[in-house]
Amino acid sequence: MSFLETFQLAISNIRGSKMRTFLTMLGIIIGVTAVIVIVGLGNGMQSYITDSFSEMGTDNIEVMVYGRGSSRNISVEDMYELADENPDLIGGLSPGLSSMGKQLKIGNETITTTNCQGVSEDYIDMLHYTVEQGRGIEYIDIKECKKVCVVGKWLADTYYGGDALGQTLRYGSDTFTIVGVLEQRYDEMEEGGADDYVMLPYSTVARLGQSMVNYYVVQAADETRISETKELIEDALYDVFQSDDYYMVISMQEMLDEMNGMISAIIMVLSVIAGISLLVGGIGIMNIMLVSVTERTREIGIRKALGARESVILRQFVIEAATTSGLGGLIGIALGYAISAAATPLVSAMLGAEMAVTPSLPSVMMAFGISAAIGIFFGYLPAKKAANLNPIDALRYD
Repeated sequence: MSFLETFQLAISNIRGSKMRTFLTMLGIIIGVTAVIVIVGLGNGMQSYITDSFSEMGTDNIEVMVYGRGSSRNISVEDMYELADENPDLIGGLSPGLSSMGKQLKIGNETITTTNCQGVSEDYIDMLHYTVEQGRGIEYIDIKECKKVCVVGKWLADTYYGGDALGQTLRYGSDTFTIVGVLEQRYDEMEEGGADDYVMLPYSTVARLGQSMVNYYVVQAADETRISETKELIEDALYDVFQSDDYYMVISMQEMLDEMNGMISAIIMVLSVIAGISLLVGGIGIMNIMLVSVTERTREIGIRKALGARESVILRQFVIEAATTSGLGGLIGIALGYAISAAATPLVSAMLGAEMAVTPSLPSVMMAFGISAAIGIFFGYLPAKKAANLNPIDALRYD
């Protein structure tokens, strides 16, 4: 009997007991579906996080300096000197300064949720913002400590009706003129969100608050050498403070890699848990094949009496088990894709941002391959039992 004939016989036996076959395949279907959906969700989360970090610049390094008194501190000039001495590693630099408790006022309203930060002329380009109206912070603004600012789209639309250019706001007791409005970055804007901010020249903020710059964004000149750039900065800061307790250097790429690694680990654990149902499905297949061997004992005896070899009987039952398992895997794949497609708008609505649940081809192939392998593995014992039946005893079986 050829392989094709054996396969056709397996399909015929499956059709003869549809409900029993479906219940047998149920564990396989659930396991494959769960693995595909979980992996798809993980892929979607990783893509969403990667896109979010890309918008902020994965080639950027954040440096926070806590300081060690007036005798040991690093100045803006020191950081720029470090950048000038290492153009092969540092492609851009922006000092940063927080609002230091000053209030933001527009008209008679005091705003507490808006992020106000002093930055350099390179900050907007380094973090990949786009100027929609007017201009960004310029070098002359930094040099002359001008009282100008750039605002986010949410602030411009909410308080100025989209016509913020040339308008004013108060930062502390000083009045600043809005010289630029930046383009909306995220699908949904909200109070205190990523599009609710004010950027001012860091030199102006430092002079008004009489504060030291305590934050820097450094752009790596080469994305493949981010770790070298980070090490350079850490060494320079250690030389100043003689301890790593007074500063923190964070690479956006390293943060992205760590988050993706955590997501991959979680997805792997969940996939293994979901895969337990594949094991349960395999046990179900073995059980039903043992029942099938018992029910078809006389058929096996007749085939052996007519000259069928043990290898042919073994192959018949293994193929039947693999076909049952493989068919369950195919149904699970189709169901997994359907659930993934239905989950995409639901997950996006929950996050408030576009995120697609995208099953990957390797995970689909792996899930199907495992389901077929389980059928073969758990079908071998019943098949071996059928192949070893004594034809005389089988023919006498009632």
